[in-house]
Order: sequence, then structure tokens, then C-alpha cells
Amino acid sequence: MKTIASLAITALFALCLLACNGGGQGEPQQVRTVHPARQPLQVILIGGPGAGKGTQAAKIKEKYGIPHISTGEILREEVAKGTSLGMQVKEVMERGELVADSIVLALVENRLKQPDCQKGFILDGFPRTVAQAQGLEPILQKRGHPGLKVILLEVSDREMMQRLLARKRADDTEETIKNRIAKYHAETVEAIRYYEEKGLLSRIDGEQSIEDVFADIDADLEE
Repeated sequence: MKTIASLAITALFALCLLACNGGGQGEPQQVRTVHPARQPLQVILIGGPGAGKGTQAAKIKEKYGIPHISTGEILREEVAKGTSLGMQVKEVMERGELVADSIVLALVENRLKQPDCQKGFILDGFPRTVAQAQGLEPILQKRGHPGLKVILLEVSDREMMQRLLARKRADDTEETIKNRIAKYHAETVEAIRYYEEKGLLSRIDGEQSIEDVFADIDADLEE
């Protein structure tokens, strides 16, 4: 009886060894690597009038499937909807004043809560100032994804002037264009420095062909 019991114990021990060694093959079991889900792609496009922000935003939207958000369009939409914020915006605009950062940030926050922004977004022309950049940060923290890609399309004043004059719009005179370019520099110089010091800014040569500009942007977004 002792012999039979001993044989049974030996057999059980052998079976355990086979199971632990992967059926006796001597090959280690494969460990499946779990890759973390890709974070939402949150992009800010900075550039002067005529720098190509709208063109490049459309190409980013097409490839990555994230919405292109213009603060100007948000303001107009809220006014058209007649929301409480929209009425505030309308009153300010009718007085010829600038819309307060607090109102713009509230509108941006509301827009980023929409379902189409879950995978990310492209902000065009916002933030323009350090105050707006700092105000955006808690909004992104609430989303749970504070990461940003800030793309600066570098185009000379002369090139911007030529591009805008080529559109031949009634309101695109040399004087009005000069004022718009000057306003862009005055508003955004500190915001550009702010993002650069944080290591978030990528400078892209915006005077290349449209495809080459996008290739550079795309390479940066894929990093």
C-alpha cells in the first residue's frame, strides 16, 4: 500500500511540474503586453492672419477625426442660439468692446464638453494671451487630459500681407491687414513665449507648400 501511495504522490508531483513548465515543452509562456489607450490629441494652432491655420486645421481634422474649433465661430453660434452667454457676448460686441476672457473661457469649456471632443480637438486662434493660456489649463485638468500640442505656423509679415491681398476681399486693404498683423504680434508674443518655456511649442515653417507644412505638423503630432 505504501508503494502505491508513493507512486501516486510521485505522479501528482510530475503532473504539477509539467503544468508549471508549459506542458513539458520547456518554453516560457508568452506574456501579453497591454498597451495604454492613446491620449486625446489636443492641438492649439497659433499663427497670424493668412498663416494657414484654417487650411492645416482641416487637414488635421480629416486625418485624426477631431473637431476644428474656432473661438470666433463659437461666439457667433452662442449669439445665434440666444443663450445667456450669447446674450452677454452680443451686448459686448454691440458696444464695440472685447469679449472678456472669462466669457470666452466659459464658451470654450462648454464646447470641449461636447461628445465630438472626446478624442481631442484643434483650437484655432485661441488662446491668444497668457491669461487665456493659463485659464485653459484647469479646463483641461477637468477633462482629465492636460496634455497639449502647440503648433506655431511661422510666416513673415510680408508673406501674410501678400496672401491676404491675393484673396481680393473688400475688407482686405493694406491698412487693415497691417493692423491685423500688428494686433496678432501684440497679443500672442507672450503666449508663444509661455508655451515655449513649458516645452510645448513646435515651430513649423508656414511658408512651405501646404503639403510640406502638413507633413511637418503630422510628424510632430505622431511623436
